[in-house]
Amino acid sequence: MKLFQRLLVAPAALGLMAPLAANADVSPVSSESDFSSEVIQARVDGLEAQLGEVMAGQFSSSTKLSGKAAFITGYVDNNAPTSSDEITMEYMYQLNLNTSFTGEDNLYTRIKSGNVGDAAGTVGHFVDKGQGTYLSAANSNNNAVKVDKLWYQFPVGDSMTVWVGPKIENYYMLASAPSIYKPVTKQFALGGNGSAYGSSTSPGFGAAWTQEVEDPSAARWAVSANYSAKSGDNSVENKGLFGDDTESFVLTKVEYGSPRWQVSLATAFKEGWDNDGYYQSALATASPNVAADSSMTAYAVRGYWRPETSGSVPEVQVGYDWANIDGASAGQAEETSGWMVGLGWKDLFIDGNRAGVAFGSRQAATGIKSGGSVTSDPEEDNSVWEAYYTFKVNDGVSITPAVFGGTDLTNQSGTVTDVDGAVLLTEFRF
Repeated sequence: MKLFQRLLVAPAALGLMAPLAANADVSPVSSESDFSSEVIQARVDGLEAQLGEVMAGQFSSSTKLSGKAAFITGYVDNNAPTSSDEITMEYMYQLNLNTSFTGEDNLYTRIKSGNVGDAAGTVGHFVDKGQGTYLSAANSNNNAVKVDKLWYQFPVGDSMTVWVGPKIENYYMLASAPSIYKPVTKQFALGGNGSAYGSSTSPGFGAAWTQEVEDPSAARWAVSANYSAKSGDNSVENKGLFGDDTESFVLTKVEYGSPRWQVSLATAFKEGWDNDGYYQSALATASPNVAADSSMTAYAVRGYWRPETSGSVPEVQVGYDWANIDGASAGQAEETSGWMVGLGWKDLFIDGNRAGVAFGSRQAATGIKSGGSVTSDPEEDNSVWEAYYTFKVNDGVSITPAVFGGTDLTNQSGTVTDVDGAVLLTEFRF
């Protein structure tokens, strides 16, 4: 036992022995006193076990706590006359609580705070979706501490998992993640932020079935399906989880592969969705271009491959997304598409370090409904990219310098402007 543990356990042990010593007989030691020694040892062992749980971050017998903090230092230049290009330092703080009641289930709670982009004059910056500068590490809660995610998952039999919660997104309710690429900017999360994945944090539920295989490295099938409602917490008439005017999102994913490679196809159906502007060009944004009762069908193809050993050979992630919009008005988008390729190197140059490069095109209109003055999306050929290298200082601290750039997709003027930026992320995990 370490010295620190001994110092904590010793007073408790002395407290246990004191009453025994006070009642002890001066007669020769009997077998009963040896029964007493075992009790003391058992209690000391119990204290050691409880102390070990506290030191491991397990503040209760069923809950584990972990977290991270990020210092975000950098700038964004959108080439606009009003752009200041000033360097800023902001933060994000996150706590994760995982609680199990049976040993196989999990109640997940994520608590988050941050101040990214909350100051006057920094609209966009590191939380701008249209410019593609929204960082994965960013949070814009304006220093408020909020419950960011909350759901419960549990197994059904040996091959199925079920999720339900008031704060969840569809890509959490899958047999496996849609992408293995670790992004700096959110536009490269999920293998490319298209219309199929990402439902906004909403009430939802889902299930996933995974084929059982004897060899863990063998390929297997998996099928996932889930439902989320953006207005599921709204009691206004015809809203709620299943109201006629609710913004519902049904996602299914079929995948086949092993831990080293995978291919998948996801299909999503959105009904009453009045805003689909997540990392899309202005013309491809549904609101206000479609009726409130419109629908959208979106598709996402994903594939990845990992080398047998880490080092100079990269992991490869590819993705292609497209969508059909029902209810577009004349001159507005009826079809959209986008793609990405991501390369990641684990243990590059030094064990524990990591590098990444990604490039592609965010969702833009590829089909315009006839009858309007607009016949094509000026940002159809937009491009986005990022590159980074992560230095692992130790098990809890990492430093990541990164650069990124692309096209500003927030206007329909026909003038395509470039955006670029740089950031230094310092992350602390505990």
